[in-house]
Amino acid sequence: MKEVRKAFEVIPDGQSAPIGYQKIPCHMIFDIKFDLTRKARLVLNGAKHEVPKEMTFSSVVSRDSVRIAFTLAALNGLDILAADIQNAYLSAPTEERLYVIAGLEFPPDLRGRPAKIVRALYGMKSSGARFRDHLAASLRDMGYVSCKADPDVWMKAATKADGTKFYSY
Repeated sequence: MKEVRKAFEVIPDGQSAPIGYQKIPCHMIFDIKFDLTRKARLVLNGAKHEVPKEMTFSSVVSRDSVRIAFTLAALNGLDILAADIQNAYLSAPTEERLYVIAGLEFPPDLRGRPAKIVRALYGMKSSGARFRDHLAASLRDMGYVSCKADPDVWMKAATKADGTKFYSY
């Protein structure tokens, strides 16, 4: 819950639920991975609220685009780097107007109080789309541009230490 806390804006004590926001239930999901690590995640019950379909669509890079990028990297002697964004959805602000009533998952001083959801969470119908929008904005800020052939492939001109020009994808 320490990581998830930033997804909520707790309403001051004594105030009621925010006007114009829809209450949504949430629950904890616990999992044990194949390497026996344990994971817990707070999940919203997204089936309990309606969201326009245009808010929920999120495209994904195609398999062919990834293969082409790997081939280009191999032909040009470029390194391939990969990363995992921990709690990725929590980095994206949300546009949905939802709130929860803080339950046992929250610290004792917050329990029973309404909390607005200000970041994308698992279980929200629009979380994937909001994270994709946030990631696209971050890539644009770093100077990358979306490829016309596949809008989920991002590139920018770069130069190797020896002066050779290439595209960073």
